[in-house]
Amino acid sequence: MRYSSLFFIAILFLTACNKDKYTTAPQIEYKSISPNASLSTNNNCNIPDKPVLTIHVTDAEGDLGFISNKDTAYVFVKNLVTNKLDSIRFTDIGSAAVKNFSGDVEVSLCRFLSGIPGPGPKTDTLYFEVYVRDFAKNVSNTITTKDPVYYITP
Repeated sequence: MRYSSLFFIAILFLTACNKDKYTTAPQIEYKSISPNASLSTNNNCNIPDKPVLTIHVTDAEGDLGFISNKDTAYVFVKNLVTNKLDSIRFTDIGSAAVKNFSGDVEVSLCRFLSGIPGPGPKTDTLYFEVYVRDFAKNVSNTITTKDPVYYITP
């Protein structure tokens, strides 16, 4: 009897923990930034070596992405050195946007790269705050990148 009670409590605990994974407001988690350096003289966002942030996103309704002429979700990024906050349209995730959505999303940081004005040579160490807003205007938790991007002014 004692073991069956412990088993029941363990199952209840595991079930309760699982419910928190998918919430109405999106939840994000930092994964990585790569590459972690960028030259200030190279401001062309079409060049493939610009830093890309990877975040893990979960959402109960899956109301994320971009639907032409209908809805758009946004990723908000704030450069903590310049305090510039801007948003970009969420990646088009198409048919992957389903209930209990879970996936990694890549965000180009090209538009958010800038340092403290002044003459070089110098290297600014950039960190970013990031959050997501879904179709229903629910806002995710805010994360701060764990790894820096080195913004190099020759």
